[in-house]
Amino acid sequence: MSQDHFPATTRSPGTGLLENFLTLPDGRRIRTITGGSGPGPLVVFEAGMSAPAAEWVHTQREVAARARTLSYDRAGYGGSDDDPHDRTLERIVEDLSAVLDAVGETGPVVLAGHSWGGPIIRLFADRNPDRVAGLVFVDGSLAECFSVKLVKATARSFRAFSILSRFAGKRMLLRIALPHGSAPEISGADLEILLRDYACPRAMRTGARECAHLLAALPTIQQLQATGTPRVPTFYLQAGRVDRGMGTIRPLWNRVAEELVAATPQAKLVVVGEAGHLIPQEAPGPVREAIFDVLDRV
Repeated sequence: MSQDHFPATTRSPGTGLLENFLTLPDGRRIRTITGGSGPGPLVVFEAGMSAPAAEWVHTQREVAARARTLSYDRAGYGGSDDDPHDRTLERIVEDLSAVLDAVGETGPVVLAGHSWGGPIIRLFADRNPDRVAGLVFVDGSLAECFSVKLVKATARSFRAFSILSRFAGKRMLLRIALPHGSAPEISGADLEILLRDYACPRAMRTGARECAHLLAALPTIQQLQATGTPRVPTFYLQAGRVDRGMGTIRPLWNRVAEELVAATPQAKLVVVGEAGHLIPQEAPGPVREAIFDVLDRV
């Protein structure tokens, strides 16, 4: 079978970072990326839908200069095995818990989640408040921003991107995802790592599998937002640029985030005016500083 169906044995994680593999209780192999050292809490990165650990390669390296860090390919991405079960929000959070158990991380961690990673870390924090030292939501997905129409459009985009990545080339897919380009501080080598694990049919198929359960997860996400997060240092980093098709959603997204911050002790919010949804690639500096802010307050 082709490598598209089975993960490679090893993949470069990026300069200064280390690749490891762990085995979950059901036998699936998960690829983890670690970096940094120190006595403080571990910083755990959770990627968005259709995105591998490589989404965080630049930011993880910068944060690793001050703290222990961990990112990982969720099941079906990068070097991790596929999951035979439905990729529901609950299933994904169970895997996150199992990853932390497997690496022996019993103390509270700082969780940073981008896009779909937002609901993932929100549900994890609700289920495991004693394991959370801080939270960083990087344009984290909110229930109010989803509709049947949008979810169906997202599913169609994953199917289209899967075809594009196979026949039109990875560079074209990157130009579509980042029409304004990436931040100049992100190196060409790091972009190549992102392209390798993101701009491929396997990642798009896995994104579609996660998207298939998004509408079913909305009541859970709504309840989590109503309940609130644990009383730990929290940071909301929101995109400020209103991209095409976001004229209604972007103001709503940021307004709901402001309401959540107002209802959350120890929470801060910063809007990155020049960035769109892919803040880690367009404006990694504010992401780094948000995580450092939470680490300082922890």
